[in-house]
Amino acid sequence: MSTSRLSVNVNAIAMLRNRRDLPWPSVCGLAAIAMEAGAKGITVHPRPDERHIRKTDVLDLAELIEDRFPNKELCLEGYPTEDFMKLVEQARPDQVLFVPDDPDQTTSDHGWQFDKDLSSLTTAIAAAHEWNITVSLFCDPDPAAPARAAALGAERIEIYTGPYGACHDNADLAEKELAKVVETAEVARTAGLGVNAGHDLTVENIPALLAKAPFIREMSIGHGFTADALIHGFADSVKRFRASMGEL
Repeated sequence: MSTSRLSVNVNAIAMLRNRRDLPWPSVCGLAAIAMEAGAKGITVHPRPDERHIRKTDVLDLAELIEDRFPNKELCLEGYPTEDFMKLVEQARPDQVLFVPDDPDQTTSDHGWQFDKDLSSLTTAIAAAHEWNITVSLFCDPDPAAPARAAALGAERIEIYTGPYGACHDNADLAEKELAKVVETAEVARTAGLGVNAGHDLTVENIPALLAKAPFIREMSIGHGFTADALIHGFADSVKRFRASMGEL
């Protein structure tokens, strides 16, 4: 099986589990199904209030990958608070994606504002590198962003594709938003950064993105994947998304 770009975000599985004081649906169980079906790894974004992914989930997923899926990857997303950095140090994910989220946000909806004081981010990046963890920064589709991310020491960026995904019913606007994502991706590649993409990606809108930016190395997909999996099942949805990426 060819190398995959798909990293499955299992936050929604944890949110569903947390509706009851029960261990199902199993975050690790479904993560294992996704990886067995060909996903490159798992992404989680724990929040301070643990409203979906819990710290214990992060550590359990890290152990699962180390023990059963040593060729897969764990990506840990979050704002670089002291508590989050302690969790990064404990879990030692393959990649950490730093996002500029307020703790109360429902989901990540904007990239870093690189014209502000980012001293805490600089400190967090240095710590991640000490732990041999690859650093990615969440960026708006803005061609000025990659150079600033690289200057901070990141190896990768993840381009926020929410504006593109929101145009699911407006083809003309989708084309314009897609152009912004692609331009940012091309600038990042020129700057020597790895390029990831994430937010509101679906089997319908992925092909157009990869047709213009085939060098994108990872797509982190949670909401769209989970919605698809409710119809098709976890394993088949991995195959559907991978097929939309031209991998199957």
